[in-house]
Amino acid sequence: MTTEPVTPASGSIADAYPPPEIAARVCRLGLAKVNTAVPTMVALAVLAGAFISLGALFYTVTITVGNESPSPLFGVLRLVGGMTFSLGLILVVVGGAELFTGNNLIAMAWAARCVQTRQVVRNWVWVYLGNLLGAGGTAVLVLLAGVHTLGDGAVGETMVRIARGKVALDPLAAFARGILCNVLVCLAVWLCMGARTVADKVLAILFPISAFVACGFEHSVANMFFLPLGFALTAGRSASFSILDALSNLALVTLGNIIGGTVLVALVYWFIYLRTNSEPR
Repeated sequence: MTTEPVTPASGSIADAYPPPEIAARVCRLGLAKVNTAVPTMVALAVLAGAFISLGALFYTVTITVGNESPSPLFGVLRLVGGMTFSLGLILVVVGGAELFTGNNLIAMAWAARCVQTRQVVRNWVWVYLGNLLGAGGTAVLVLLAGVHTLGDGAVGETMVRIARGKVALDPLAAFARGILCNVLVCLAVWLCMGARTVADKVLAILFPISAFVACGFEHSVANMFFLPLGFALTAGRSASFSILDALSNLALVTLGNIIGGTVLVALVYWFIYLRTNSEPR
């Protein structure tokens, strides 16, 4: 989810926007997003899918430790992996792109009656499809580039291990991890809306995203990258998994992401800051 350009406001340029003003900015941005032309929306969503995939790839290479498992540096590697994964949302926010999970914050504009239900659904559907195209396309390019062969194939084994771990999740665990993931992602976007500089935005993203990755939470757009990679690298092997397994994981995680971003972040902040002055749709 991109953030709107910084405009002059009261207070020092060094100060973040206060939460009530962040809520108003999120509402205005939600209105702008749902009115974006579909071709532009899809193109930006493809970019976001690719950006998140690049962050996921960076994470994969970072946490690869060869054949030593489990690594004695497990916690440190996951922290570093989370920091490198943050590249994805940094590119989305600073570079400009449309990310499905971040766009769940549009629910705040919906609750404030700034936008209509059909506009929200339209945005989410097109952005989700664009993210899927961008992530899948990036996965194909990664395979063609032979990135999985780095470290004498260790990076490829990490890709397979990540994908296999996702499809092996208990359905309830996948759903719950999706909720927790998008609470942190949407909080990162919320913090970005309070930032006035690029450096502020990067710092606002770094810790929430590092936390969700280090804790093993599930991000639907990242899974659009990891699952096709794992499927392609295990095709014809005993360790392979089915497309149905991948789709099941993606559906559960997506639903969890929606609940986490809309109910536990967007609607909570709407209730706190905007419920008393909502406008008619």
